[in-house]
Amino acid sequence: MTPPPLPARIVRHAHLLSPPRRAYAMAMPVPIARSDWTVAEVNELPDDGNRYEVLDGELLVSPAPTWLHQRAVRELVELLLPYVKTIGLELFFAPTAVTWGPRTELQPDVLAVPRLEGRPAQRFEDVGVLSLAVEVLSPSTARQDRYKKRPEFQRRAVPEYWIVDPASRLVERWRPNDEEPEVLLDCLVWQPSAEVAPLTINLSRYFRAIHGD
Repeated sequence: MTPPPLPARIVRHAHLLSPPRRAYAMAMPVPIARSDWTVAEVNELPDDGNRYEVLDGELLVSPAPTWLHQRAVRELVELLLPYVKTIGLELFFAPTAVTWGPRTELQPDVLAVPRLEGRPAQRFEDVGVLSLAVEVLSPSTARQDRYKKRPEFQRRAVPEYWIVDPASRLVERWRPNDEEPEVLLDCLVWQPSAEVAPLTINLSRYFRAIHGD
């Protein structure tokens, strides 16, 4: 039997992408030899389970996250959400687009943004700034989280960028002018507002929860 034709939107980009099966088998970002991608083009790519982001025209491709990764995100969101509500921020988790112009759109694993005069924004462009960005490392994304996305978040003056490393059981905290991260092993103290007491996260307990120790 002759297989049905591919949808037009996939055919249009087929020459630009490595085969999705190979992306899953390799469990690593697919290299795309272009540096002129736009947000509009990326939003037209097929929904194949990968995460597609674009940074200054460079396409970043990540495979579907592991259960450990998702558990790390879930546990962190549960720890952050009650506190965030008390300080007038909103909390989101991927896939949530952070669009900075026609050639840059990222999707941090967890992000916090201000409200607009006490009301929730309808899209990131209405706010334009992040109060917090978090990435949970996996072997396939570690390089781009540390060396591609991290400098961009610093350049955009995101007050805090956390890299959660489940394998090493630590968190790297980056601020806009840092040349080296603050490496946190025992606890993480976050105080985005001087008028509100800080949130303290017991990292040992957090990592035990996600690993099931």
